[in-house]
Amino acid sequence: MKKLINRLLKAKPYPTPALPDDTRVYCIGDIHGRHDLLVQLLSRIRQDSAGFSGRVIMIYLGDFIDRGPQSREVIEELMRNTQPNIEYVYLRGNHEQTMLDFLHNDTVGLAWFTYGGQATLASYNAVGDKEMPNQREDFIAIQRQLLKKLPHAHYQFLKSTSFSYSIGSYFFVHAGIDPDCPLSRQKPDDLLWIRSEFTGSTKPFEKIIVHGHTITDEPELLPNRIGIDTGAYASGILTCLVLQADQQRLIQTRPE
Repeated sequence: MKKLINRLLKAKPYPTPALPDDTRVYCIGDIHGRHDLLVQLLSRIRQDSAGFSGRVIMIYLGDFIDRGPQSREVIEELMRNTQPNIEYVYLRGNHEQTMLDFLHNDTVGLAWFTYGGQATLASYNAVGDKEMPNQREDFIAIQRQLLKKLPHAHYQFLKSTSFSYSIGSYFFVHAGIDPDCPLSRQKPDDLLWIRSEFTGSTKPFEKIIVHGHTITDEPELLPNRIGIDTGAYASGILTCLVLQADQQRLIQTRPE
C-alpha cells in the first residue's frame, strides 16, 4: 500500500488549462469542403469576439479540403477572410498533405480518391472522365489537370501550412501526437495521421493536445486532449473551441 501511495504521489499531473493574460483562442476543427458551415461559424465567432479587446488567435486544425463539395471555396475563404487585429494559424491535415503529394506523385491518386480527393478535384474542375480511375495514365492526366487549374496562390497557401502550434498549456495539431515521444521530437507523419495510439491514451502529456482528425459525435474535452472533429461534412456540425485563461467553451453550427 505504501508503494502504491508513493507511486500515485509521484505520478505526473495533467496540465492545468492556461493561456497568457488577455488572450483568446478560437480553434476550428476539420472543415472538409463545407464552405457553407465555415461562413456560418465565422459569423458567430465575429459576434462572440466583438466585445473582446485583447489578443485574438484563430487556429485552423487542418483538413480544409476533400469529402465536402466546396474545397476551393474553403481555401478562398481562408485566404480572404482575415482581419488585421487577429493572428491566424493554419495547420496542415493529412488531406492537404495528400493533395500536395499528388501534385508531385501521381501514384498516391488512388488512395486520395478513396477518402474524398475526388470532391476536391471536382471543385477545381480537374476530374477526369472516369468516376473512379484505376489506371496510372488516368491519374497522370488528372494530375496534369490539377496542376493547370490550381491557382498558384492556393498552392502557396497549402505549402505554407504548419504541422503544430503551441501557446500556454496547449499544443495544437491536426491528428495528435505519439504518446511516447516528447513534443519537441514529434514526427510529421504522426502529427498528420496518428489515431488510436493517441486517442486511446489516458496518460498526461506535456501540454493539453487540441486536435481534429478523429470524428466523434460530440467534442471530447478530456484532461490530456481535446478533440473537435465532429464530422462537419456529413453531420453539419462544425466545431470551434474557445479558450481564454483557464476557460474552455464551444461554438458550433447546427444542421437545419
